[in-house]
Amino acid sequence: MSHAAPPLSVLSPCCPPLNERPLTAGEAERTAAMFKALGDPVRLRLFSAVASHENGEACVCDISDVGVSQPTVSHHLKKLRDAGLLTSQRRGTWVFYRVEPSVLAAMRQMLGRY
Repeated sequence: MSHAAPPLSVLSPCCPPLNERPLTAGEAERTAAMFKALGDPVRLRLFSAVASHENGEACVCDISDVGVSQPTVSHHLKKLRDAGLLTSQRRGTWVFYRVEPSVLAAMRQMLGRY
């Protein structure tokens, strides 16, 4: 039986820099969940589109041109939300996605400076 790792945003910062010490089992699970979510090219493009959008927030209408159908975009955005990499908020008929600054800070900390 597999279980989902808690969202990264809940655990920020999740892990020490990778070159500081070996990860614990729990840290490795959380980190792997993040990398797994970002391991798909479409999800990585969507995450990048949101992160680079003005104020780190984008309407789904502004980021859905990634070469796949709208239902597939929704599927990938859900995977990113489930991994704790994005948050969403419905405003009228549109959904806006945001990368929480704590997520980016946790990613920067974990990757450290090589």
